[in-house]
Formats: sequence, structure tokens, C-alpha cells
Amino acid sequence: MGEVIGALLPYAVGVAISPVPLIAVILTLLGPRARTSSLGFLVGWVIGILIGFTVLSLLSGLLPEAGDTGPRPVIGVIQVALGLLLVWISARQWQQRPHRGDVPELPGWMQKIDSYGFGRSLRLGLALAVANPKNLTLTASASVVVGSAELGGTAAAVAVGVFTALGASSVIIPVLGMQIAGDRLAGPLASLRAWLTRENHVIMAVLFLILGVNAIGSGIGSIWP
Repeated sequence: MGEVIGALLPYAVGVAISPVPLIAVILTLLGPRARTSSLGFLVGWVIGILIGFTVLSLLSGLLPEAGDTGPRPVIGVIQVALGLLLVWISARQWQQRPHRGDVPELPGWMQKIDSYGFGRSLRLGLALAVANPKNLTLTASASVVVGSAELGGTAAAVAVGVFTALGASSVIIPVLGMQIAGDRLAGPLASLRAWLTRENHVIMAVLFLILGVNAIGSGIGSIWP
């Protein structure tokens, strides 16, 4: 069980530090309905991670096994393919990084987030967790780890809970902080939003490169143990 949790941690951290949901929740926290809209986003984000990871883990559990010590070619090929996809995304993110003199701007849909209420924020959080290709790739990579481990019901539930909690932690912390500290967080959050907007592509390029290489290595190990 500990080995599975350890293998999940890099992907959960990848979900947690993804700049897009961080920027989105910061925008809700800086809006006129910060408390309700940020809670809506948090609920949608947690539900989306939980559902996506659970479904993908169940599907991964259907993959054929060749025993505890033998090769697992199907799982290995999937891991290598997901790793190559992560490396490709990394290269794309690096190409899209802003160059000196460029002023990065938020996408049009992000510029409207601060006006969202609870319901629209919830749907946005759910969509970013489930339908975002980058997030989905990380979740799929993590689900192969759980699905191929043949865990019992309780152990699988613990793995899903740990992944969901850690993946959602970067949204949970500022939302709870706003509920407690209120407007005192407005300045630091605005500074963090500006930094994430500027460094978004570089952060994701490094993150996906590391996770991609890790997934490729795990896949090779599954094919040739």
C-alpha cells in the first residue's frame, strides 16, 4: 500500500500545482462574491478529481496482469504512451512560454470568473478537473498505478482519498484561508495570480517533463522487469 501511495504522490502534486485551477480559484477569491463562489469552485474541483480518478482507476483494474513478478506489457505500454504524451505537452508548454517583453494575458473565459456565483463556479471547477486534457493525463497516469496494484476495497478507497485530498489541496488551502482571514489575503493572492499568469507555461513544462520521464521509466520497468 505504501508503495502505491508513494507512486501516486508525484501525479497528485502535479494536479495540485497546475496553474490554471490556481489562477481560477484566486480569481473567485478576488471577486465580489468571494466566499460563495470560491466554495462552489472547491466543491466542483474535489468532486471532479474524485469521480475522474475513481472511474479511471476502475477501468485500469480491468487491464490484464501477468503475475506479481512477471512482465506486464499492456500496462507498460500504456505508461510509456502516457509518459510520451506528458513529454509532448511539456515541449508545447515550453514553446508557448512568454518571451522577454511579452505581457501575458488571461484567456477571455478567465476574465469573467470574478462575476460567477456558487453554481457557475461549481461547474467550472468540475469542468477543469474532468475535461482539462492536462489534468486528465495526470489523473490517467495515476489511475494506472492504482488499477494495476490490485488493491482491496479499503486500500483502493484510501488511495483515492489521498490522491483527491492532495490534488485538491492547493484549492482547499486558499479557500479556507479566505474564510478565516478575509480581505487580508487579497494582496498576496493578487501577487500570486500575477506570478502564475506570467510563469504558467514554464511551471507546466518542467512539471510535465519530470512526470513524463517518470512514467516512461515505470512503463519500461513493467515491460522488462
